[in-house]
Amino acid sequence: MKRLALTLAAAAAALLSGCVVVPAHRVGYVAEPGIVVDAPPPAPYAEVVPVMPYPGAVWINGYWGWSGGRHYWVPGYYERPRPGYRYEPHRWENQGGRWHLRIGGWIRM
Repeated sequence: MKRLALTLAAAAAALLSGCVVVPAHRVGYVAEPGIVVDAPPPAPYAEVVPVMPYPGAVWINGYWGWSGGRHYWVPGYYERPRPGYRYEPHRWENQGGRWHLRIGGWIRM
């Protein structure tokens, strides 16, 4: 009986280790204070979009973030659609030779 309980606990731990929690995104474009840089972002990274995990899932493209004085790739992911909203992606804008990261999110239609 004890062996069965240990086996079930190990199986549950293995299954839960595959769970991913993605933080909620803000709605609309937001100018992030401090995410203004002189270096333009690299060319978009060609991601391989995985198989849709459930019908109607929305693929959110990855983007170039900024940390530690350099750009880094933030991978894309699937999210549940939100009725009455559309997703605006993260983007970099050149303003006077400086690059501003605009955070994307769900926009009410």
